[in-house]
Amino acid sequence: MLAKRLAVILALALPFATTAARADDLAYCQALATKYRAFIVKSGGHSPNPGTADANVAIDQCQSGNPAGIPVLEQKLRDAKIELPSRG
Repeated sequence: MLAKRLAVILALALPFATTAARADDLAYCQALATKYRAFIVKSGGHSPNPGTADANVAIDQCQSGNPAGIPVLEQKLRDAKIELPSRG
């Protein structure tokens, strides 16, 4: 009986937990994309840098609500010795 109640409580709570985590991931992904654009992408001047293809795909993923781009953007910023934004 207790096991059933616990299973029901977990089943009801899990969607809320994953939704909150997903929202945090999306916000973090957006923060990474913003920082990447601000510090790495340069669109004018003598040495334009449009960013790398994989980073641009990661930014597109973030903008479309897919946090799959997080690892790519984190690595690009680390490689450039740029501090990552805080998460959460």
